[in-house]
Amino acid sequence: MREQSLQAATPLEAMLPYQEMLEKALEFGHNTHSFRDIVRGVASQDMQFWPMEKSCLVTEICEYPNMRALHIFLAAGAMIFFLLNIAVASEPKPWQMDLQEPAGIIATKATDLHNFLLVVITLISVFVLGLLVYVCIKFREKPNVKPSKTSHNTLIEIIWTVVPVLILVVIAVPSFKLLYLTEADKPVDMVVKVSGAQWYWNYEYPDEEISFDSYIIEESDLKDNQKRMLDVDNPLVVPEGTRIKFLVTGNDVMHSFFVPSLALQVYSIAGRINEIWTEVPVGKKKYYGQCNQICGVNHAYMPIVIQALPKNEYEKWLKEAKVKFANNPINENNKIALLEKKEVKEIK
Repeated sequence: MREQSLQAATPLEAMLPYQEMLEKALEFGHNTHSFRDIVRGVASQDMQFWPMEKSCLVTEICEYPNMRALHIFLAAGAMIFFLLNIAVASEPKPWQMDLQEPAGIIATKATDLHNFLLVVITLISVFVLGLLVYVCIKFREKPNVKPSKTSHNTLIEIIWTVVPVLILVVIAVPSFKLLYLTEADKPVDMVVKVSGAQWYWNYEYPDEEISFDSYIIEESDLKDNQKRMLDVDNPLVVPEGTRIKFLVTGNDVMHSFFVPSLALQVYSIAGRINEIWTEVPVGKKKYYGQCNQICGVNHAYMPIVIQALPKNEYEKWLKEAKVKFANNPINENNKIALLEKKEVKEIK
């Protein structure tokens, strides 16, 4: 009965109850589609629409065979997940051969660049291997009793000089675009200061004036739903759908703040502030990372956990954190953090 009523209704009538959540989700996902585009796509049968009790599912067939064949948009309440932009299981998996699922626009573009370069490298490797096999067969001793004494060939030398240059130019274009995106000074919603130490992380929220340490959970203390060598006692909690600037420094030796699914990797160096920004997509997820710089005997025991929560849950956690970490005052000598705090308020 439900399917028959949906078939009888027009796409617009069927989708109107989900318009607000889809529009919010499209805004968070930085997608080029609008709500009207989705309605037209469903009407023309280029897209399919499945309403659910509190969510909906929309699929779109991609026109480009070298891209993923299907974009999936999943809206739950006021949220939507894009398969190309969403953070799925943001953790290493047994026998994993590919990169972790990208989360956010930077990670998605970095993954696309990686896949593009993999194709380029594969084609070059196959071509060079083919040349080697061809030369080994054609110029072997048996059919060439009298060996060739050719010393040079101007045309070939021009080709093998110009072609690599052109390949590098083709690679440079998306590389510089991604580099510009990561270095762009975009307005942010919040600032978090990260300090690496042997062998734990310290997180400060300059706007909220709270600070706490994050240690790995010992294997003997792990609960059923916690992951060995990955979970920590105090994760870095952030609101979903937020653009965040990280100020990364160190307290002793060099560390590296590395969360692959969010495309975060920046060195933690004592006496220096490095900054990087990322967008945490909509969705209640955990993003796992590790210190990526050998920093001593317990280097392997410096996991990173970024917990994304809905705005209301984040506000609840924030109130509890201000009480829980009341005895951990923010470092008043950190002039950079205070300046960043003022800068964020001016942007808002």
